[in-house]
Amino acid sequence: MSEEKNPKIKVLVVDDTSLYRKILSELLASFPGVEVVGTANNGKIALAKLDRLKPDILTLDFEMPEMDGLATLRALKKEAPGVAAIMVSNHTQIGAKATLEALDLGAFDFIAKPNHDSLEKNIESLRSQLRPMILNFRNKRHIAEMLRGQGKPAVAAPSQDIVLRMAQLLDGGRLEIVAIGISTGGPNALAAVLPFLPKDLGVPLVIVQHMPPVFTAALAESLDKKCNISVSEGKNGEVLEINRAYLAPGGKHMRLELHPESRKPCLIMTDDPPENHCRPSVDYLFRSVAKIYEGRALGIIMTGMGSDGTLGLKAMKSAGAKTLAQDEGSCVVFGMPLEAIKAGSVDTVLPLDQIASEIVRLVKKCR
Repeated sequence: MSEEKNPKIKVLVVDDTSLYRKILSELLASFPGVEVVGTANNGKIALAKLDRLKPDILTLDFEMPEMDGLATLRALKKEAPGVAAIMVSNHTQIGAKATLEALDLGAFDFIAKPNHDSLEKNIESLRSQLRPMILNFRNKRHIAEMLRGQGKPAVAAPSQDIVLRMAQLLDGGRLEIVAIGISTGGPNALAAVLPFLPKDLGVPLVIVQHMPPVFTAALAESLDKKCNISVSEGKNGEVLEINRAYLAPGGKHMRLELHPESRKPCLIMTDDPPENHCRPSVDYLFRSVAKIYEGRALGIIMTGMGSDGTLGLKAMKSAGAKTLAQDEGSCVVFGMPLEAIKAGSVDTVLPLDQIASEIVRLVKKCR
């Protein structure tokens, strides 16, 4: 394939630390099909270089002199809305909150600055975070080109008629819990679903969002302010309550067990080994939902990279649960939903803007 048909992804690295500018530039330049077209030590300089360098992506540090990352992102969305931004965040409460604000503003994704005990480990951590994002950006650009008339996406959303007929087939027994698995693009997707659930929904929700420690607590706090239901980071031993959403803590697995005294479902956090390179893992949570709730659950797999959740959703479906997946058109990354669909784990595929109403419909219909 010629370079004209498959143009390089042009990246502008923006960071006030010379070491990080060097590390990120060298890492990105090592990826096939990526060209680092320049660097800048603050947002003001970066914006001034846009017309000349014409980057596809900016990596944006948050803490910079003259013009910080958030201010730069706001200006970028006005001056060059087609340029994507990957935010570079710190593993701190402040960094987590700023990251969520950036995602709300339309940032493409984020990486967390590692704090390992060696430079080599830090570089490898950055590499493992950046590589899938660049691949994802390339895939999204390819899909956009196909939608402009060069072809068709491999998996299309089902027609509304199919959605309605499949939904009718799903109507059945009582629903007592909603379980959601989500990854890349998750914060914005959850913000497009959870705030539209009524305060008297009548069931709890348990959610695995792939995120580092600290970030999940900030995400829960952010969502709680937007929602009618309560949203919090789950705590070990916490008994589930209706009209509440529980987010698995970053760095911990979350599963359900029956409380030894009350025999009510409660949350258990563990340090068990990662599954699908993830902790928390969607599969880990979904298996326990299948066991505790059998056919009284709704499982939902949403935007994300990889296949985490496929086997867990299949276990839920085998136990009689209803299952949904987010469609390709509304996903940031159509990885986890696609794998679940291919495995036969999904009953219904819906666009993001219909998921909240479908949750309400199914919960109310089955009560």
